[in-house]
Amino acid sequence: MTTTPDAPPPVRPARRRRHARLIAALASLIGACAEAAREVYGPVAAAPPGLEGVEVRTLSCVRVALSGPLLLDVAQGEDAARWPEVVVREEVAARSTYAARCAVAEAHDAVHRTTSGPGQGPVPLPTVEVGARMELVSAGDEVAALWRDDPLQAVALVRELTAGGELTADEVLDSAVDVMVVCGLLALAEARTAAMKDPSTAAELCLTAVPHLALAVSLASVDLD
Repeated sequence: MTTTPDAPPPVRPARRRRHARLIAALASLIGACAEAAREVYGPVAAAPPGLEGVEVRTLSCVRVALSGPLLLDVAQGEDAARWPEVVVREEVAARSTYAARCAVAEAHDAVHRTTSGPGQGPVPLPTVEVGARMELVSAGDEVAALWRDDPLQAVALVRELTAGGELTADEVLDSAVDVMVVCGLLALAEARTAAMKDPSTAAELCLTAVPHLALAVSLASVDLD
């Protein structure tokens, strides 16, 4: 009787490969932000010193604000399509950690009801499901804020947040990426609003988006293994 050896488990790709299309899109968006600012500042720099009312264009500021969300959304979809087995494993892990967070939230809610009594407190507590989702967003926000100033401390925080099994490192890092992406896109949305009235402000807001997007690249690339 012969047996067929089990197939080896699929290799987990490095995060920079898992998120390669997103990282490339973020890099393109960073370049587009710089080009949009150059479109405003370039004519001013080239104009004679005594010339007033230099004509500048803000079309690129508007274009990058409009195209950025779609560019990143498409890139994330392409990454998922490139690694379907990884996506399945991530979804299984996410269901497990979500259930663990719900269990912790239910236990906390039971204790709160016991100690506080029904109907007490001016603000109702979030539901267990909402609390479980909020915990992940909060973890990503906290890690992203710390990573900017002290990556080593941020790594330590990720390990602390994942020690109990309610979160995985990839979940926390991906949430931190999302936080930075949203910050960058919000700055670009403000640039679009400012483009028609104040080109300099629009250009500055395009550049303000760059550090957020660059940090998203770092967070999407890092591996803690």
